[in-house]
Amino acid sequence: MQRKLSAVLLSLAILTSPVMAAEAPFADVDKANYFLKEFEKEVERAQGASNTRFFHKTDALTRIKQLNEQYPDDPRVKELMKRASIAVQRSMGDFRQITPEMLAYKTNEEQMRTRIKKMNETEWNKQQADKNVLTKVFPAGDPESVNIQDYLNKYVVLENVLYPSNMFGGGSGDYISVGKVSAGYYFISMNERNWYGAYEAIRRYRSMVDASIGDNLNFKVLGKITSFVRESPDSSVEKKSPFVWGWIVVPEMIYANDTVLAVYDPNNDNSGYFIGEELVDKIKDSWYTVKSVPEDADPKKVMEIFATAIKEKNYKLYLDCINPDRRKTDIGTSLLRYHWDLHQNRFQDEYVYVEFDDPKITVIKGFDDTNDLDTYFLNENQRDQLTKMGGEKEELAIVYSRAYDKNGKQIGSKNPHELRRKGNGRWYVNTYDIRF
Repeated sequence: MQRKLSAVLLSLAILTSPVMAAEAPFADVDKANYFLKEFEKEVERAQGASNTRFFHKTDALTRIKQLNEQYPDDPRVKELMKRASIAVQRSMGDFRQITPEMLAYKTNEEQMRTRIKKMNETEWNKQQADKNVLTKVFPAGDPESVNIQDYLNKYVVLENVLYPSNMFGGGSGDYISVGKVSAGYYFISMNERNWYGAYEAIRRYRSMVDASIGDNLNFKVLGKITSFVRESPDSSVEKKSPFVWGWIVVPEMIYANDTVLAVYDPNNDNSGYFIGEELVDKIKDSWYTVKSVPEDADPKKVMEIFATAIKEKNYKLYLDCINPDRRKTDIGTSLLRYHWDLHQNRFQDEYVYVEFDDPKITVIKGFDDTNDLDTYFLNENQRDQLTKMGGEKEELAIVYSRAYDKNGKQIGSKNPHELRRKGNGRWYVNTYDIRF
């Protein structure tokens, strides 16, 4: 009886005792851990970029998934799951919350763009009425069969002006053709400053007001018919365009994308201007959040000001951030403007916010008096002698940037920016052409 009772109690003890959790095989965990470590290294090297190919991602995640399905209570598997979750999230890119303050520059630009556009539209309509332009443009009269005086010195508005695609060099000069053989031609003259004076004003508008206008512009031209000429608008071998009569039009105004009206003006310093150009700087000055670079600004602060100058379209501040040595020549000045336009386009189309890492500073010329390890072994006379021998100290700083789009997602990897300073002077951006 006692034996039976003991057996029953033993059976109950076995039934009620906790079941030992199954453990994942050590070799499987070890292999999964190896591939996960390699995946984590790849994520780290990507530096927040999402468009990276991860060679060990599939192996790592597949092995960990199988382990978790078979041994969900194993602490080692739980730890692998936790690390894998973090790695997967980081592999999809770094994110930031985009606040209204970060987008203030876009709001300001839109308000100015709307204001300038209304002014330009009003002036365009007024000019057409004042000039009493020809009401019938096409088909264009054939100079051999119409009264020439009905066309000469008359104003005409030409639409769908394609530049530079319809530009051609003729025997009598350079022109932009508008029309076709069946309907007749007008040749917009590029032999005077009229076209380029107005066209460059449109380029200034893009840099100063609205980078989103882009390069593919739809031009309307208001100009005066001054003569006629027989030319071949397309002399390419493939098309073999015939020689045709065309009315020569000297442009006075260019209206681009129904947005900005550029006017030729021989008395203007730039031979032209866009309507409202004189107001742009005053409008922008009211929204600038920073207007100068402090003398004691560290490299990271200088880069922040540099990015702000671009976002807020403060070209003067943009120049003040850049190493003066980079803008001593005409080519240097031209490159500054070229890369300014590139930066403008990127802040319009690619990213809206930039943040910077702390700088890494090294002395590239002269004695480094900030090196505590070296100076520990040198007395004051030795340090003074080394300072004189080394000449003026020059320092190099590398600052990495991260750029984020309007949804807060990081665009690409980090990008390094180089800054320099001489002596105890100010820090200046040296590689101003690097994207954020």
